[in-house]
Amino acid sequence: MDDTLAQHRPPLPPFTLETATEKVRLAEDGWNSRDPGKVALAYTPDSVWRNRAEFVNGRAAIVAFLARKWQRELDYRLIKELWAFHDNRIAVRFAYEWHDDSGNWFRSYGNENWEFDEGGLMQKRFACINDAPISEADRRFRWPLGRRPDEHMSLSELGM
Repeated sequence: MDDTLAQHRPPLPPFTLETATEKVRLAEDGWNSRDPGKVALAYTPDSVWRNRAEFVNGRAAIVAFLARKWQRELDYRLIKELWAFHDNRIAVRFAYEWHDDSGNWFRSYGNENWEFDEGGLMQKRFACINDAPISEADRRFRWPLGRRPDEHMSLSELGM
């Protein structure tokens, strides 16, 4: 990868409503790819995370964390929504649906606080997440695996 691309990830801070909204959608698209290596490139090499009660530091640890996550959380589909932004920080809310290897479905809800470096790479990510068991019939995220279609409703439109 070109070194410039490895250090810059537009849109760059300071964020506007338009660029913060774009940054959130790009993050959602990356996570819906379920490709740990691709997702990790959006973070600084020394990125610091708190994900639930787990602390993750650096890209290699992010890749390992996401690989474990998506081995356990099967058929993962995520929607993120901008909550607030200021300068180099963005707050999002999200929900995702997944099932375990026994076929039990869950909807996980949460909030994330993000901080970016000047090149648009996320240097800090703090996530609070709760899991709610759901029946297969109660699923609301039924698009084919991968990127959420543009016409699919947002969290607000879904009343979530």
